[in-house]
Amino acid sequence: MSGHSKFANIKHKKEKNDAAKGKIFTIIGREIAIAVKEGGSDPANNSKLRDVIAKAKANNMPNDTIDRGIKKAAGSADAVNYETVTYEGYGPSGTAIIVKALTDNKNRTAANVRNAFTKGQGSIGTQGCVSYMFDEKGQIIIAKEECDMDADDLMMLALDAGADDFNEEDEDYEILTAPDAFSQVRETLEKENIPMANAEVTMLPQTYVELSDEKDLTNIQRILDLLDEDDDVQEVYHNWDE
Repeated sequence: MSGHSKFANIKHKKEKNDAAKGKIFTIIGREIAIAVKEGGSDPANNSKLRDVIAKAKANNMPNDTIDRGIKKAAGSADAVNYETVTYEGYGPSGTAIIVKALTDNKNRTAANVRNAFTKGQGSIGTQGCVSYMFDEKGQIIIAKEECDMDADDLMMLALDAGADDFNEEDEDYEILTAPDAFSQVRETLEKENIPMANAEVTMLPQTYVELSDEKDLTNIQRILDLLDEDDDVQEVYHNWDE
């Protein structure tokens, strides 16, 4: 795989998550609630819940915490109802930013997201204003040092399971899938005990924007930091070449 490395961004993101377990556990807890609400509490019959559980385990969430989250979502009549909302906008020098949130108060979330963009000299746009610059893909990252399988065998396993693409870099393998094939590919790798450093359906930029002006760098970092601090925000995708 040549050109821009997506893996560095994944590692940076994971390091930030590791430094703020409370945030990532809150995010995953809400994803569990949504998955249970949409497909029931039995992972055997709910592929979305299985994916969230795998994500939880990859982030070292204790099993009892996962189980409590599932039971709470399944059994509580007064459980909080979260809505999925997406915002699109622009950061410095035309950088594209997509924000996905789960919220019980859309007015609060909209105000917080708008505030983050404003403080970083960015602006919220209309739905679709930047999402066309991204491709929705299932992305699985596997660290070479944790994987005993030969690269060719791993590639064939992934492709046979329904993956679209397999890329190799110095330290990692990247497997890309269509969103609806992600669960099947991830579960195939899981059955073969392939350790996954990251596995999720994500938005991958088609091109990246480089920023060199110090003010631009400060502003985009401010936007991302403020969004990262907001508990309603689940994911932030951007095309800044960090």
